[in-house]
Amino acid sequence: MRVNRAWLGLVVLALPTLLVALDMTALLLALPQLSADLGAGNVQQLWISDSYGFMVAGMVITMGTLGDRIGRRRLLMIGGAAFAVLSVVAAFAVSPLMLIVARALLGVAGATLAPSTLALITNMFRDERRRGQAIAIWATCQFAGGALGPVLAGFLLQHFWWGSVFLVAVPAMGLLLLAGPVLLPEFRNDQAGRLDPVSVGLSLAAVLLMVYGIKQLTLQSAPVVPAVALVVGAAIGFLFVRRQLRLQTPLLDLRLLRNRPFTAVLVALVFAGIAMAGTGLLVTQYLQGVLGFSPIVSAVLFAPMGLGVAVGTMAAPTLARRMKQTTAIAGGLAGSALGSLLLVGVDGAGSLPLVMTGIAVLALGTGPLFALGTGLVVGSVPPQRAGSAASMSETGNYFGGSLGFALLGVVAAVVYRSRMDGTSDSLADAVAASRHLPAGQGAQLLHTAREAFTASLHVTGVVAAVIFAGLAVLILTMRPATRTTQAALPDYEVTHS
Repeated sequence: MRVNRAWLGLVVLALPTLLVALDMTALLLALPQLSADLGAGNVQQLWISDSYGFMVAGMVITMGTLGDRIGRRRLLMIGGAAFAVLSVVAAFAVSPLMLIVARALLGVAGATLAPSTLALITNMFRDERRRGQAIAIWATCQFAGGALGPVLAGFLLQHFWWGSVFLVAVPAMGLLLLAGPVLLPEFRNDQAGRLDPVSVGLSLAAVLLMVYGIKQLTLQSAPVVPAVALVVGAAIGFLFVRRQLRLQTPLLDLRLLRNRPFTAVLVALVFAGIAMAGTGLLVTQYLQGVLGFSPIVSAVLFAPMGLGVAVGTMAAPTLARRMKQTTAIAGGLAGSALGSLLLVGVDGAGSLPLVMTGIAVLALGTGPLFALGTGLVVGSVPPQRAGSAASMSETGNYFGGSLGFALLGVVAAVVYRSRMDGTSDSLADAVAASRHLPAGQGAQLLHTAREAFTASLHVTGVVAAVIFAGLAVLILTMRPATRTTQAALPDYEVTHS
């Protein structure tokens, strides 16, 4: 009965996890339609798209630790209620500013959900094997949601108006609010102390400035403002770290980094995020700019990447029963390196099967890292620190994704421009310019630009392969985690107050 209740609770926790990931990507296809309806300019479109992700990344540290203090179920219920209300506000927004504010507040609500769900899983499943299975399901929902977001948005936009993309979250959050108090335990750290407002402000400023700077480096030709944002963000981050090391009850317990497996997995999560995000950026542009598919078709063709991670995470617990967790993670990352190398062979109109195979194999191999690695992170700390550990894991994911878009995007841009001899800054520019040239010149420009972009995809594949191979070596050399959780306790022995 206890186990059944725990697994039912996991179903409830899977809903917000899936929806936060959906909300990250579903807006991409709806953006043109809602921008036309609301009259949003280019800058406003950028903030409509990015404000949600910025606030999730900026607030996840605070929310993970806040859940340890006030109660993880309580924070999850507050975040779920806010997410439902703000989704309705966003769906019926009447101006770009209203939608930007609603999206930003949705990000704050979304930041409560991921660390709360992951931390609660560690409380509900004390048995190591069952906890591994539960985290694998949690990770599957996270990555499947990201992959299915554009596909769901495309379906909704064909039958309803753009606001339907936001309203999907409402019934699911309603179910969370109804079933959560019955099926989910409450857990708080009674020795957590008060929340430090200065640490909250420093963490928010540091993360927002650094994520903003990283993202803008790939969008602006003049890198001065993004560079300043990065420098200022790094300086504030340094002050944040110093303050955390001096506080008796810090917002983020950086002493956890003394645990070698914990740190190794966090590093792997960041760099795997870099490789995946950078590769995803190039592949989606390749599908549209080189192979000529529409955005919705490209979203469907790109779905194997998210679904590959989902399959890999679900298979991870089975692998862990047959071999060491570190061996399973390292083996998966080696497979990801091979998948990345498949992209080096991509060339010409018949390359679609190789592209899809490459991204599927790459993604499949990362599954054990995201499932077992996340389990190692939260399993290598005492239960009262699970929220802090979960927030560090989520922050690593967000930073990895942002860095991947920026760093590998810059590498690809350099390769492309060198192949074009400075005549074109991007494939999109070349496609636009070809429409205003005579047929022969336009076709030649397109051919040259597509070859140059294909070369940049090849280089990205090699870089990603090197990253994954290096991470496999890192994971193999780390020491086994010290079990500080009470694995022998039965599932779900937590207060339900």
